[in-house]
Amino acid sequence: MSLPESMSRIVIVGTKSRMDEAIEAFYSVKALHLIDHTTGADGLSIGTPKASNSKASERLLKVKAMEKELGINKHTDSAKVTIEDVKSQISSDGVENIEGEILSVLDKRNDLNQRITELNSKKKNLELLVAIPVELELYSGYKSITSIVGSISEDPTEALKAVANSESFISYKKKEGGVVAVFVKSTDRDAVAAILADYGFVEISVPEGTGSVADNLHITEESIAALTAQLESVEKEIEVLRIKHKTFLRATDEQLSIEIEKGEVPLRIAVSDYSYMLDAWVPTKKVEFVKTELESKLGNDVYVEFEETRGRNLHEEEEAEERFKTVPTKQNNGAITKEFEYARSLVSIPKYQEIDPAVLIMIFLPLFFGFMIGDCGYAIPFIILGAYGLKVTHHKDWRAIATVLFFGGIWSFVFGFFFFGEALGMHFITGPEVILVNAGGTSVTWEYLLGVHFPDWFSGILPYGHGIGKLDQVSMLLKLSVYVGIVHLLIGYVCGFINKRTQHNTKVAFFEKGGWIISFIGMVIFCYALTQVMISKQDFSGITLNLFIIGLILLIVGIIVNWKTEKAQAIMELPGIVGNILSYTRLAAIGMSKAGMALAFNYIVFGMIIPYTAAGPDWSAIAFVILGILMFAFLHLVIWTLGILSAGLHALRLQYVELMTKFFDGNGVLFNPLKVKREKTISVNKEITNKEV
Repeated sequence: MSLPESMSRIVIVGTKSRMDEAIEAFYSVKALHLIDHTTGADGLSIGTPKASNSKASERLLKVKAMEKELGINKHTDSAKVTIEDVKSQISSDGVENIEGEILSVLDKRNDLNQRITELNSKKKNLELLVAIPVELELYSGYKSITSIVGSISEDPTEALKAVANSESFISYKKKEGGVVAVFVKSTDRDAVAAILADYGFVEISVPEGTGSVADNLHITEESIAALTAQLESVEKEIEVLRIKHKTFLRATDEQLSIEIEKGEVPLRIAVSDYSYMLDAWVPTKKVEFVKTELESKLGNDVYVEFEETRGRNLHEEEEAEERFKTVPTKQNNGAITKEFEYARSLVSIPKYQEIDPAVLIMIFLPLFFGFMIGDCGYAIPFIILGAYGLKVTHHKDWRAIATVLFFGGIWSFVFGFFFFGEALGMHFITGPEVILVNAGGTSVTWEYLLGVHFPDWFSGILPYGHGIGKLDQVSMLLKLSVYVGIVHLLIGYVCGFINKRTQHNTKVAFFEKGGWIISFIGMVIFCYALTQVMISKQDFSGITLNLFIIGLILLIVGIIVNWKTEKAQAIMELPGIVGNILSYTRLAAIGMSKAGMALAFNYIVFGMIIPYTAAGPDWSAIAFVILGILMFAFLHLVIWTLGILSAGLHALRLQYVELMTKFFDGNGVLFNPLKVKREKTISVNKEITNKEV
């Protein structure tokens, strides 16, 4: 458990004429979390963006548009280039030159796409009209006659017979529908259209042209094929341009984004005619470093003044000016704990004044996961997969999963080897709870399957000489889960007490969290005494009676202490304590469900498929052995996969719902110092290590 790093507030005042140099210096120290200036504060106004920002923003929009058109994104492989080269190309209108080259090709592609779309629409209409024995030029050109052409879903032949002085051409198939062309007087057009509307009529435009529809359809198809070939050629040109310019575009995108970000810093600080002033949070241990670095870079044109080191007590926050109230949170965790910060961040960021739950998640999340799996056979793939993921991936989602698999796999192996004594649902050594596969009483254990006898010392390190049976010693596992839950929850309550004591004082902590600690302990003792009487059938006397009385007294004391802040909730929330504790029985339940599935699957394979009782080798026996091995691998893969989901989700739930709710408020602001993160550009004095593919 750790608090975020101590933070101090400093004020920096400098000469406005050297603001650009100052901004570069601010970024170089990588420790300044700017406090945005509010217009009117200190009688000063905010600054204006750098003059070059407008041109840089315009170029960045062009670059992003080109990246989108060429299919270039953050995952596109490209070489690193020097900052100096990128700046030189940008200043020499490199963006505009490449834009002209790319737009000329894109215009050709867009024109071809439009022409192909138009021809496809024409082709669709011609495919309908090909069934009508009328040449294209005959559909139009009349003074008093008009044509009505379109698709139909039902046959209108009988209805059209009632139309006088008309000529109809109909092609109709019951399952496919059809097409109709009706030639009538122009004055009767609306009447015919009304009749056709009852037959699912949808009018189509007749393409311009002469000659038969079939000939025009053939010409259209040839035109589409020719244009498609041209489009494919243009797409190849675009791919060439993508490969040619991806390095420049990715590097330019990064460089321009950085320049724009730096150029907007004046919008966050106060300026006057001749100077600028800014407030910033800095890790306390770096205050002197920041002061020394800025003065060495800017000399007498900068003045850095230490203002305060913010304590953890909330009264300091309440008394501070509005824009200085919230102190950013900079996590103070080790390398392993940092891997679990993402899991905590899914809920919130800890406040400056509260304990970071990432440490507790690091301890208990893999521990609970490993206990629920508790199997050497499943643990080894978890460890391998987790280690591989941590080595190759940098994506925060995948690293979080890989972290849980790796450390959870280690705990799973520890529990599986030293506590449960099993692998793939089978014990190493024969015990009374294993299944029997034949009348001779042969148990399915690794000793039996491998035909070996494990040394006596191995039996000596396992509980009961063969390990804990998940389906045999259910009562013990449920009790153990409850005891683990009590410890876990008590840690949460104690952390809550520490937070309140840090943020206020011992008195406030006692009345807000101390009462719940007393109530929790009282409820545990009270329920323990009741279970001894109700389940263990002990007499309600002696130690049991004393525990009952002690628990009842602690509950009453806890209610009295909590009443000041909680009122009636001090009583109404008491049953919730029992519910929270019993929630941890899922640790045993998940393990038992996995064990039950493994038991059934192992029996199917070794008790039903593989013929142990075969008199001698034959092809059927070999076939059944192969089938059994395949089934064994597949069925345990199912359990392994379900184990990731069930054990992972429930282990995480116990951290979020049970533990963190006892002390974690969150809603902190993450420490976000001015710094540049470069991936595609490097300084000229650094070797380019990323070769373009």
